[in-house]
Amino acid sequence: MAHPTHYLPEPPHVHDKQRRTAILLVNLGTPDAPTKEALRRYLKQFLWDPRVVEIPRPLWWMVLNIIILNVRPATTAAKYKSIWMPEGSPLRVYTERQAKMLQEWFGKRGYEHILVDYGMRYGNPSIPAALTRLKAAGATRILVLPLYPQYAASTNATVFDDVAKWVEHTRNLPAMRFVRNYHDDSCYIATLANTVREHWSRSVSPATDPNYRLVMSFHGLPKYSLDLGDPYFCECQKTGRLLGEALGLQPEQYIVSFQSRFGNAEWLQSYTEPTLKQLGREGLKHVDVICPGFSADCLETLEEVALECKETFVSNGGGEFDYIPCLNDRQDGVDMLAGIIYDNLGNWLQPEYVDPQTAERAIGMGAKE
Repeated sequence: MAHPTHYLPEPPHVHDKQRRTAILLVNLGTPDAPTKEALRRYLKQFLWDPRVVEIPRPLWWMVLNIIILNVRPATTAAKYKSIWMPEGSPLRVYTERQAKMLQEWFGKRGYEHILVDYGMRYGNPSIPAALTRLKAAGATRILVLPLYPQYAASTNATVFDDVAKWVEHTRNLPAMRFVRNYHDDSCYIATLANTVREHWSRSVSPATDPNYRLVMSFHGLPKYSLDLGDPYFCECQKTGRLLGEALGLQPEQYIVSFQSRFGNAEWLQSYTEPTLKQLGREGLKHVDVICPGFSADCLETLEEVALECKETFVSNGGGEFDYIPCLNDRQDGVDMLAGIIYDNLGNWLQPEYVDPQTAERAIGMGAKE
């Protein structure tokens, strides 16, 4: 009779099999469908994470289960329907495309031993499922790349938490490396600048227009996260400054703001929607909005910013409003991610072979013991 075990089952071991290196891209997550039921499952997992909502558990359990999960899923599902793509959720579609394009990028350069896959912190495909899949494919070295340029405990750190849970239940562990952040990476900044310049090339030279502003909107966090030592606010500010400098903008021509407030607590400022409302009331003629903290477009960027914030700006007297899409599946965006991965792989770029003769000797020595 088999004994119960704490560990996941191991894939069959082959002694002369080439060991492989893997890259796991991780994004926030998405519901499986734009429905109330799917949203309820997704929000329950997402909002119960103690790194996402730092409220005492008994109190938060009541608020989440009695109020939020009975009210929010229906309204949020309707918003998801407005941005849903034929292939599925934009965030998942673009993240999957990024993984496939990176696989091709490394394959074309002779790194056939490198595998690329993706997982979601909340929803599907899960991080544990992706790690198990990579391990079964022969990966003995895994680089985890959270697709959040700016580090925050509620994003990057919670990815590490989920990886650690998988590690806790894995008997034969691969070597692991993590990319902490890339908020000031020169290629990341240059690629963002390229998207803005391409947009400018289709409009009227806004960089020299005194009635122009570039709003750089990042996901919001409660202000106490900064007070408690989270570097997210500072990293967003640095990204904004570097992007402004790369574009040749004066400090007064761009604004760093934060979106998606939740609850009554004070959040990081300035707030995106009130900022756009004020710019509209001032009669500003031209505003572009970019979301540098997102590697792929999602509900927050496509619905909250591109639609709701535009309505706020225009209805308050503003002029032209343009949303500049995320990097998504742009080739230069994939090249940028490949560069970050390349730098972090280091000596893992070389394939790791198992010499069959060495394996046979090891087996023989084991038999003598």
